[in-house]
Amino acid sequence: MSSIEIALTPEQVRAAGGRLAVEAARFTGYGWMRGTSGNISEVVSREPLRLAVTASGLDKGELLATDVAVVGPRGEAVAVAGVEPLRPSAEAGLHARVAALTGADAIVHVHALNAVVAGRRWPGGVLLRDVETLKGIGRLAHDDEVVIPVIRNSQDMEELGDRFEAAHDPRTPAVIVADHGLYAWGTDLKHARHVTECVEWLLAYALATA
Repeated sequence: MSSIEIALTPEQVRAAGGRLAVEAARFTGYGWMRGTSGNISEVVSREPLRLAVTASGLDKGELLATDVAVVGPRGEAVAVAGVEPLRPSAEAGLHARVAALTGADAIVHVHALNAVVAGRRWPGGVLLRDVETLKGIGRLAHDDEVVIPVIRNSQDMEELGDRFEAAHDPRTPAVIVADHGLYAWGTDLKHARHVTECVEWLLAYALATA
């Protein structure tokens, strides 16, 4: 018996776009989304998988609720009646892959400098332990070895997704893409924000104490 797809409404898409705009402005204020870099997504449907993602080429500190695209499981644009079709980021494919593999309902991608530097210094992964802030990403503050995976960059999102899947540890809600930036995720946008903030702090700590 085939399932019936429930069409998204313009109101649902704009509501997600509004939430994404608020978070994007916050990260831009941190200096983690310089220029038009970075993107954020929120799952708006699981069956079939649909994500609302910040539109490409826009200043992430000035987004409106309408500056959002809807994509499918490969990051492909999906038309929604009543919604202006905007171009999604080319990286939307990795967002969709993360959502499908991890079950996360929100994914954040930022170009935080500490993530890029840490990925260059520790290309095999960033080892962390015995730091209280590890609790902010769902790990133990003591006697718990945590590795933030680092994967090689690619402009091919399928290839990048394969690298992510090979490196993914279900216990660690983040990955560094070498010479590019950080991806982090959570059960909703607030949780994904908290994970992103904590991972960035942990990477700064690792660099400062190396």
